[in-house]
Amino acid sequence: MMDDIKSDATTRMGKSVESLVHELAKVRTGRAHPSLLDHIRVNYYGSEVPISQVANINVEDARTLTVVPWEKNMAAAVEKAIMISDLGLNPMSAGTVIRVPMPPLTEERRRDLIRVVRHEAEGAKVAIRNIRRDANHDLKDLMKEKLISEDDERRGEEIVQNLTDQHIKQVDEVLGEKEKDLMEI
Repeated sequence: MMDDIKSDATTRMGKSVESLVHELAKVRTGRAHPSLLDHIRVNYYGSEVPISQVANINVEDARTLTVVPWEKNMAAAVEKAIMISDLGLNPMSAGTVIRVPMPPLTEERRRDLIRVVRHEAEGAKVAIRNIRRDANHDLKDLMKEKLISEDDERRGEEIVQNLTDQHIKQVDEVLGEKEKDLMEI
């Protein structure tokens, strides 16, 4: 039973860290990366689909993405979807190839992005602490039902705390890496 609680907490905490990494990938650093456009959805014959399902996204150089729709008539829809996205990008169409230049980041914008990144990291830490609370609550319930002893409960709480510390350290490492990435010129 304690192993179940430990493995459940480990899995859920790991997912919190993965979610943070996924969210931070959306934060633009001024460098071109295909994953920047992952969350953009394109109107494809009446249904909204991810851009990766209607076009090929490549890095042309450090500051430019190229988007090549698989169907020629989709170029306008893909360009419009990129333009109205929340990324503040200004795509340029050259026939069927759409070039998306990454504007350089100003110092003020970098500071704003760091604030956003720190907020996301704090959200991940809160999620991890909530998982710790749930696991400790489960351990207390097992003890109340006399399925484990007080010593086992204390040992289980120490294990859960160690897991929490490990995952919060991972969040801090991911945050530090992203901050360093954002401050690079």
